[in-house]
Formats: sequence, structure tokens, C-alpha cells
Amino acid sequence: MQHAYNEAINAWNQDEVPIGAVIRHKEEIISSAHNQTRGQKDPTAHAEMIAITMAAKHIGDWRLNECILYVTKEPCPMCAGASVMARIKKIHYSFEDPKMGGLGGATSLHSLELSNHKPKISVGIMRQESMELVQAFFQLQRSSNANN
Repeated sequence: MQHAYNEAINAWNQDEVPIGAVIRHKEEIISSAHNQTRGQKDPTAHAEMIAITMAAKHIGDWRLNECILYVTKEPCPMCAGASVMARIKKIHYSFEDPKMGGLGGATSLHSLELSNHKPKISVGIMRQESMELVQAFFQLQRSSNANN
């Protein structure tokens, strides 16, 4: 999770919402990314989506059955859906998103009754640091907008 947090710092440094994601296959990190929606002008350029694409290219298959995703905030429904579709085995995220979380916060895409793939979910690794980073980013954004 530390590597995902470092990616979140990279996002902050590029004026992106500070979310980072890492995918591990066996004992090797095979992809890492941070949010790039602002820079790419692409609403799908979330850290998880970029990391999933990179991991699939690395493995040479869209099925990431033996992979673990680490992300600094609960994935949104788009990213949660992509994680389920990619068949990621486990997903660890730092803190919940009750408004837009797709893995237990606002909805639970990982536990749809008829789904043939249900990744294991773990919450709380580096919770405080990750939450404080996102909160500080948005506080700065709000104060900057108020001064303009």
C-alpha cells in the first residue's frame, strides 16, 4: 500500500485527485498508476483503470485472476466493475467512500448475487494517511477557488 500511497503523492504533484493504485502478481508489482483525469481530460483515467490496463498488458491476458489490487481509496462503481470484470482476486483499499464507493460504500459490485467472480475485499491499510491526503487536497482546492 505504501507504493500506492506514493502514487497518490505523484497525483497531487500533478494537480490530480491524490489516488494511487498498484497491482501485484505473485510477489511482483506489475503495474502502478495514479489518477490522471484532469491531465488526460478523460473521466475514465482513474488510477485503478490505468493500473488494470497496464497489468493486463504485462500478463498478456485480460484475466487478472492471480492479482491483488491495492488502492488508496475505495474504488468508484466504474473501477469496482472493471476490477470484478478483470477477475482480480483480492482488493485492498485504504478508506471507504460512502458517496461513490463501489465495493461496500455506496454500492457493492463485488457481491452481486449472480456474478461469477467475487473478489475478496480488505479495508483499512494506511487508512489515516490516505484519507488525510485526499481531505487536504480538497481543502486546498476549495480555499483556492474561494480566493479566485
